[in-house]
Amino acid sequence: MADLVTRLTAVLPDGAVLTDPDLLRVHQRDEADLVPYGTPAVVVRPRTTAEVVAVVRAAAEAGVPIVPQGARTGLAGAANAIDGAVVLSTVAMDRIVEIDPINRYAVVQPGVVNASLAAAVAAAGLRYPPDPGSWESSTIGGNVATNAGGMCCVKYGVTAEYVLGLEVVLASGEVLRTGRRTAKGVAGYDLTKLFVGSEGTLGVITEVVVGLRPAADTSLTLIALFPTTAAAGAAVAAISSGGYAPSLLELLDQTHLKAIEALRPMGLRTDAKALLLAAVDTGSRAAGDLAEIEAVCTAAGALEVFAATDEVEAAELLRARRLAHPAMEKFAADTYPEGSGGIIVDDIAVPRTALAAMLDGIEKIAAEYALPIGVVGHAGDGNLHPNIVVDRLDPDSVARGRGAFDEIMRLGLGMGGTCTGEHGVGLLKKDWLEQEIGPVGMAVHRAIKGALDPTRLLNPGKVV
Repeated sequence: MADLVTRLTAVLPDGAVLTDPDLLRVHQRDEADLVPYGTPAVVVRPRTTAEVVAVVRAAAEAGVPIVPQGARTGLAGAANAIDGAVVLSTVAMDRIVEIDPINRYAVVQPGVVNASLAAAVAAAGLRYPPDPGSWESSTIGGNVATNAGGMCCVKYGVTAEYVLGLEVVLASGEVLRTGRRTAKGVAGYDLTKLFVGSEGTLGVITEVVVGLRPAADTSLTLIALFPTTAAAGAAVAAISSGGYAPSLLELLDQTHLKAIEALRPMGLRTDAKALLLAAVDTGSRAAGDLAEIEAVCTAAGALEVFAATDEVEAAELLRARRLAHPAMEKFAADTYPEGSGGIIVDDIAVPRTALAAMLDGIEKIAAEYALPIGVVGHAGDGNLHPNIVVDRLDPDSVARGRGAFDEIMRLGLGMGGTCTGEHGVGLLKKDWLEQEIGPVGMAVHRAIKGALDPTRLLNPGKVV
């Protein structure tokens, strides 16, 4: 390993090779709780594709695994280090290379932060729609590697729908360029989509071509409070079946409402069992569309419906939704005040027609396993995030938490759902991926992995 560190130091700029034990610990894991991780032998921060090539070739010759990392905001353990690995951090590759307003694309390095790209293209009158909850810190490379979603997915879709092309360093050190910069293009296999969501197991993404859209019209926003989560689920189904096109349709259960209010008091009504946050950006039709969605919520049994009066109020409501994860972290810490509170974050997606039944089922699982389980999610596309709160220092609590996680997975798959809507597989859901896609699907996954990374040095142990 000393020889490898010496070689990496020789091929990378000053300050790009990190061996300080404190810095190695910082790069051990992402934000997934209760998922195994190790300590890397070295962390590298290349700035160019050529430097990534040099790192990959040096590690391959030494037979040392490589774990690609972005901002480490993931929630499935996909960026977790293993003992003795090279962690290849892309955070220093943070250049926006090009913005083309006529052809509506941008070329970016993987370390560009999502919110930074959004601001840069907005200045050109354009929009990059994907907006994961961690958009102010997560990077485009990480978003692509996990096929991240976000709150606007109900109308605008996930990251994959905006990736036009990639530059990828393969395990061999070769540089592969995929995709296109044209409005249309169907030549050959879709290698771009193969790498989107591959979580660093097939190659290291060094450049991304993303598609852009015209800037959206101003959004109008409302919140609707419900006496039960099932009633909120029924409202979501009615909004979908009514043919409405909300740009955002989010759900927060009572546990999250209380947690958000405790973290940052906003006057939220915490006696409600569920809150729906809805927005529309349909231009001149927006006011009428929002009024119709309000009527649907009222008919579904909403206790109260409140429409934001201006953009400031709307932004505050959206901010409340973005606080869901940090609020639950505080809730866990307060529940187990010795600092032992942990959260197992689930990421199940079910058909919209099964949403109400899924919410009911999660409530029953929480009672069965005697654990707090708060539910937040992108209700408009059936993607729910049950947050299972456990005491890390109590083996029984952790075991019940894992049991609840499995029961939620089993229930969701039984409803025709999927084990991950946007967080990825990582380490957290490897077993459930196999349950979902079956032995033939796993065999194809392993064949692809074997073809592109025959020595299994790229992010070993993740996904397959």
